[in-house]
Amino acid sequence: MTGEPFRSRTFTPIAPADRPRKTRRGVRVVVTDGSAVLMFADTDPGVPGSRWWVTPGGGMDPGETEIDTALRELTEETGLHAEADDLVGPVMRRVAAHGYSDQICEQTESFYLLRVPRFDLDTSGQTADEQVTLAGHAWLPLDALADVPEPIWPAQLDTLVSTADDPSRWPGDVGWIEESTVSIDS
Repeated sequence: MTGEPFRSRTFTPIAPADRPRKTRRGVRVVVTDGSAVLMFADTDPGVPGSRWWVTPGGGMDPGETEIDTALRELTEETGLHAEADDLVGPVMRRVAAHGYSDQICEQTESFYLLRVPRFDLDTSGQTADEQVTLAGHAWLPLDALADVPEPIWPAQLDTLVSTADDPSRWPGDVGWIEESTVSIDS
């Protein structure tokens, strides 16, 4: 991610009613080798012990297309250089409200799929905020996603991968969803 930081670097929890609200557009990429999906373990430093899994991706910079954002985020977060023709989709669109200890972010996002052989990540391009909040990565086996003890965002991840070859089965626009470490209503 470039531009304005997505999350504050001050990690003292803010009273729920006082958390600033931000909106942005984002793009996420479901990276799979066919048997596993690449995920990042994300955290909220204001909520000790919090952890959930997310796909690579982030906010759109001014003037970027969704494809531009997807390719830039892949390179920054994983070191992988992909081409626009390698991306499938968008396979899903949604508005996700993310409640964190320091803010609420409502993100209108699109998901693309990328099939690649498994690779070793180069995370040296991650932003300072990502270096603080991301607690690692893993290739999670597709047949064991239901067994992962932490939340997986998006919850429809297995559907995105299993329907990738059939556009008529893509989830499309799934509407609004909340994914939070601190509820947006608290």
